[in-house]
Formats: sequence, C-alpha cells, structure tokens
Amino acid sequence: MTGRARATVRDVAAETGLSIATVSRVLNGQSNVAPHTRELVLEAVGRLGDQAPRPRAAPGAQGGAQGGAVYVRCPYVLTDYFGLIVSSVGETIELHGRQMILGPGESAQRTAVLPGLPERPGVAGAILILPPEPGEELVRLRDRGFPFVVIDPRTPPPKDIVAVSAAHFAGGRKMMAHVVELGHRRVGIIGGPVKWLPSEARLAGYTASLADAGVLPAPELLRHVPEPNIEHGYLAARELLGLPDRPTALVAFNDKMAVGALRAAAERGLSVPGDLSVAGFDDIDISRAASPALTTVRQPLEEMGRMAVTLLMRLLSRHTLEALHVSLGTELIVRGSTGPAPR
Repeated sequence: MTGRARATVRDVAAETGLSIATVSRVLNGQSNVAPHTRELVLEAVGRLGDQAPRPRAAPGAQGGAQGGAVYVRCPYVLTDYFGLIVSSVGETIELHGRQMILGPGESAQRTAVLPGLPERPGVAGAILILPPEPGEELVRLRDRGFPFVVIDPRTPPPKDIVAVSAAHFAGGRKMMAHVVELGHRRVGIIGGPVKWLPSEARLAGYTASLADAGVLPAPELLRHVPEPNIEHGYLAARELLGLPDRPTALVAFNDKMAVGALRAAAERGLSVPGDLSVAGFDDIDISRAASPALTTVRQPLEEMGRMAVTLLMRLLSRHTLEALHVSLGTELIVRGSTGPAPR
C-alpha cells in the first residue's frame, strides 16, 4: 500500500452529501434505495477509485447459473468479422456457466443502452464490441460500478477502462514492410474512417515501414472512407488508379475494401499481382474466396472474444487486473494478390 489511506463509508457519504446509513444500503446491495441515489453513490465510489469500499451487486444483478447474465453489445450486422467475435464471446460465457444477452444490429447504434445497464434485471456485466459511444459515456458507466470490457475500441479507451484489441500498428507495419520488400515505393493507402483508433494505428504502421525504406508518404496516395466496406473500397481504389502516376500497390484498411480494390483494378484491365498488388487486413473468409486470394493480416478475432470474457469474469470476481489494455498479436498472411513491383 502506498499514499492514501483506504476510504470509508463516511468518506463516500461526505463525497455525496448523503447519510452514512443510505450509503451503507447502496454498498450492501439493498433494494430500498432510489435509482438516482444509488447512481450518486456508485459515481462517488468510481471517483474515489481503489481506495473506496466496493459495492455489492445491485438488486436484480443476481440470477443465472453463476450470478447473472452478460450483456453483449454489438451494434453492427453480424458478418464474418463481428460474427466470429460474438460466437467466441458466447461460447466462452457459456463455459463460465452464464447466459448471454445479445444486443446486435446497426439500429442499436441509435439506442442509449449504456445508462440503463446497471439497473437491467439479471445482468451482471457487459462486453461492448467496437462501441460507438464516446469515452465519456464509458467513464460514466465505470463510475457507477458496473463491470464491462471493451473489444476493439473505436477511440483510445480511457486509462481505467478494460479493453482488448489487436496490435494494429504492428500489423500495419508488417504488411507495408512486405509490400516494400517486393520493390513497391508508390503505394496507395485506403484507410478506414477518420479518427478510428484501428485506422490511425494501421496508418502509422504503414508510414513507419515506408519511412524505413526512405519513402515519404504522398498525400495524393491516401484515401479515407466513411464506412469500411466493399463499395467504399472500390470507389477509393478507382480514384487512386485514375491518377496520372498511379500506385503500383494498394493497401486497404480491411479485406472487404481490398475486394473492392480488386474490382476497380479489373475494370481498368489491370492484372493482380502482375500490374498491381492489393492487400487487406483481418483474414476473414472473403480474403480466401477472392481471386486472387488476398495477402492480409490475420487478426486474432476469436482470441479477442475469449480474452474479453476472461477479463470480465475476473472483474466480476473482484480480482485486480494487472493489464487493463490488452493488445493481441497479428500475423502476416501472404497469398496471391501481392507480387514484385512492375518495371
């Protein structure tokens, strides 16, 4: 122990302006407390941090085989990318003897789910996959004492938020190093949405490998897309391939966008990889079904799901986590869509 003495119920009462008896009822998980009062106490506990007394589970958060279900928020279509993560999360939750409550679908992005999670009956904690909510909302949820883990954060997670992601920078660096080793110097980059953490980290990895080869990234060779899908990958690739001095390689934010780039190359009569190399990221099914099969970076999607559930179970058991931000390694997968730079 260092620094401050451990906070007491009296300290929480002073922080909130409530009576010691009221604070004790909240911390003991008793039901005769108004929701607003409970929220005030939990937010104060969050502000006091590790020194504060820890609340017991709120009424209604008990239930299920091992003390409550896990709410999984994935506000996206469950394609192969998100589907792999959700399947892994669900299987691991079941191994722990708990139930999963799934909130999927893009329409869920417009629903304010997080504020109601602590009072949701039968829910003990949550897994949030690429949450669209800003960091401030995640902090408010944490300050209310509700346990959750973020998978693949869209923006840099606040320091006290538990998060699991892939090593995006290292993956991007490996990919661009491979392209550079093939002799490419004029490389078009089709980046993901602006201000997305994975997009910025991969771009930093790409530019690091280019810099290692003495190449300064050319602004005209960079495109960002609003949505990382096949159509936007196609449109961005079409622009890049229409330049007077076109790139000899295209590196896309993900495999879907790389498939769009293959389509743009075919429209211009370019052979891949003879005239143009194309690479993606993720290693989902579409990368193997493409023609030619895509060179890509494999993300450990299923392992990310398993790791997130493991961390959540430790939070629910009130274990201290030594690492709050876990970054899992990626692997370069070389296939037929990349080759030597044309003369």
